[in-house]
Amino acid sequence: MKLIRDTWLIFRRSLVLTIRQPTWIVFGMMVPVLYLVLFGPLLEGAVAGADAGTNAFNWFVPGLIVQIAIFGTAFGGFGLIAEMRYGVVERMRVTPISRAAMLLGRSLRDVVILMFQATIMIVLAIPFGLDIDVVSILPVLGLLVLIGLSVAPLSYAAGLVLKSEDAFAPLINAVALPLLLLSGILLPMTLAPDWLQFLSTINPLTHAVDAARALFNSDWGNPDIALGVAITSIVAVFAVWVGSRAFSRAAA
Repeated sequence: MKLIRDTWLIFRRSLVLTIRQPTWIVFGMMVPVLYLVLFGPLLEGAVAGADAGTNAFNWFVPGLIVQIAIFGTAFGGFGLIAEMRYGVVERMRVTPISRAAMLLGRSLRDVVILMFQATIMIVLAIPFGLDIDVVSILPVLGLLVLIGLSVAPLSYAAGLVLKSEDAFAPLINAVALPLLLLSGILLPMTLAPDWLQFLSTINPLTHAVDAARALFNSDWGNPDIALGVAITSIVAVFAVWVGSRAFSRAAA
């Protein structure tokens, strides 16, 4: 019960601070919206050529909301570095608050913001030709929760270790951008050469994107769903463990 209470307190504090300064929410949406408006209409031929089995926006939008999930949570460490600079984490060290709650509360804040951004993206895509099934959206949002819990704790752990925005930003870009490009978010990986397809298959994010597309389009029998959910769940558990240890060491 103490963990739940402490997590709620950290979550509420973090959410209020984010709402008061919504810059990250807005900027987190800008790039995916630009891709939706300027890149999405160009995909009809590519998606048809890859035999994706759906229209371009039903193929593209699930990838975009995964992109929001990655970049929206990967840069969460920036806020933590600022809190460290102002002594917030130091002051929390002298309280009896759970160290795991310090991670979980912030990560759950990121997940809630992510749900809001994903919903907005889906609504914005409807006029472009997106066909939605409300029932299928709910499990996609559940998968996004797992993705958020896979990335946010690692971001906070990196922030605790690096303690500098100048070191944090290049690291996040160097890791997140290749993972996104190899996941087939922008173009079907079936169009890629064999060596690039191989790199894509060993990318955990690829399986999360495939699962999101299958769920979004109500392809319930697709084995990509079980594989993607399983891999993302394992990564999420590992990330929470790493993040919790990082907070415990920083607050020891």
